[in-house]
Amino acid sequence: MVEVMLTLFAIVVVGYVAGKLGYFGGEFDRHLSRQVINITCPALILSSAMTGELPDRRFILPLLLISVVTYVVLAAVAFVLPRWLTRRREDEGPIGFALMFGNVGFMGYPVVASIFGHEAVFYAAVLNVVNTFTVFTVGTILITGRGEVGGKRFQKKVLYSTPMLSAYLTMGIVALEVTGIPGWVSQPLTLIGNITVPAALLIIGSSMSQLSPRTMLGNATVYATTLFRLIILPVAVYYLTLAMGFSQFEVAINTVVIAMPVATYGTILCLKYGRDTTFITEVTFITTLVSMLTIPLLVSVLPN
Repeated sequence: MVEVMLTLFAIVVVGYVAGKLGYFGGEFDRHLSRQVINITCPALILSSAMTGELPDRRFILPLLLISVVTYVVLAAVAFVLPRWLTRRREDEGPIGFALMFGNVGFMGYPVVASIFGHEAVFYAAVLNVVNTFTVFTVGTILITGRGEVGGKRFQKKVLYSTPMLSAYLTMGIVALEVTGIPGWVSQPLTLIGNITVPAALLIIGSSMSQLSPRTMLGNATVYATTLFRLIILPVAVYYLTLAMGFSQFEVAINTVVIAMPVATYGTILCLKYGRDTTFITEVTFITTLVSMLTIPLLVSVLPN
């Protein structure tokens, strides 16, 4: 596991250096991010059900249920805990967002594939359905500080975006046990999907290279939020869901997914609604860096 995370971290470092040298950054990063989200990541999800044995369809409903339970718990924490972590009322929403949402799309899929195997990307995609819905509902409330998630604040097209459609289609393939998909379909999807891991990690490294030294240092609130996001909350959810009767595999993969660093959607939503991005940028950077240590630690310490 340590070797896997070091490998992923090495790619992040390459992205950081490339960003500093001017090969990455700016419009290039934005275009590449859109390609990862809308093309390579959906291909990765689809290919997870087209190569080798089909993922076990019996996990679909339990994974959806464990994800709902997880985000109900995290939502409660996100609305209560921030007031104890900061005296700045304007930071409570971003702190709540950071506590609730991990970077499943960019970091979650690569890490899950590295730990559980390529077919496990499907299971992470099932978990991400609930994550994506709550990001643009509860997440929007946290960032804006308002209870209005209808109309312009929640766009239904998010539920029909390319990554979500690929997750729905993949769940259908697994649920109906569709086999015999021709190689001219599965192999291109696999090759395109394989771009996701290195591209996503290079983008993360490049985005880090654009941060100021002050942002990279963080502060006490950032470190406290990081501790809860990467260690305390994943461990608490692990034991809670295990006690509720979910299987060891369902609990393990759910825990790894929510142990990811802060979702980049936080910064995007702050920019969209005119909120200060200082805290969310700092905590996104620090959690991404520290997760290279905490994820292997969680995987090695928690019972398998």
